[in-house]
Amino acid sequence: MFLDVQMPGLTGLEVARRASGKCHVVFVTAYDKYAVAAFEQGAVSYVLKPFSPARLAETVARLKDRLRQTPANLDGIVRAFASKVDRPREYLRWVTASQGSNLSVITVDDICHFNAENRYTVVMTADAEALIRRPIKELAEEVDPKVFWQIHRSTLVNVGAIAGVTRDFRGHLSVSLRERKESLAASDCYVHLFKQM
Repeated sequence: MFLDVQMPGLTGLEVARRASGKCHVVFVTAYDKYAVAAFEQGAVSYVLKPFSPARLAETVARLKDRLRQTPANLDGIVRAFASKVDRPREYLRWVTASQGSNLSVITVDDICHFNAENRYTVVMTADAEALIRRPIKELAEEVDPKVFWQIHRSTLVNVGAIAGVTRDFRGHLSVSLRERKESLAASDCYVHLFKQM
């Protein structure tokens, strides 16, 4: 059984609790630090999202090797997961950024978008821009994903700052902002985010 930790209806943890010892379980998760614990405590395997075909094939091969064995008791991992997943997550609330020779504290509510630029990240507010020494990948894990959407590998945008989305004749999406003049390119792999708008 492949179980995502966060599913609608019953969570993957609730299903795993009911299936414990009855079938082999593979956890599908974006929580890599939890996945290692799952593997060590008897889950057949884990697949980190987004997963590759190679990782999925490796997991299926591992499952085939284990089919003759008794499925693991997952009570321990379900408790370990639940203690970490159920705890409310603290998201980034402000950043300290350089604006020329000054350091500024900018709340995330004031940020329109983040753009990766070499080893820095540019923080754009309605009327200013500043630099921080944090990679966009790290920021993407620390901001609330309901507030900031990654629309390109180098861009995180505040959903509240979006004015609209247009598609050009080649089908590429461009995001316009309420308080800034520039438009932001959205990669094809992030187009699904705008279907709910």
